[in-house]
Amino acid sequence: MQLIIGNRQVNPLRMKAVAGGVEAVLQGGAMLSLLDAAFHGAGTIEVYGGALDRRPLELARIEMRGAETCVTLLCRGPAPMLA
Repeated sequence: MQLIIGNRQVNPLRMKAVAGGVEAVLQGGAMLSLLDAAFHGAGTIEVYGGALDRRPLELARIEMRGAETCVTLLCRGPAPMLA
């Protein structure tokens, strides 16, 4: 699975599927991109690959763990149709 925020591929330290979405551990610029997308509408949040391919996501939970931040992203609906 790949996490895409706006037009940028973000590389989480760890990412795993959870019920209804994904849980990812982010740092630095990756976390800032996610916050900009979630709270300022600066791009979409999507996951590519796996069972959640091309599904739009929304930020559901943020948990700080030292220098890492664990976020839970839940699916917002079906994948868009490809033309």
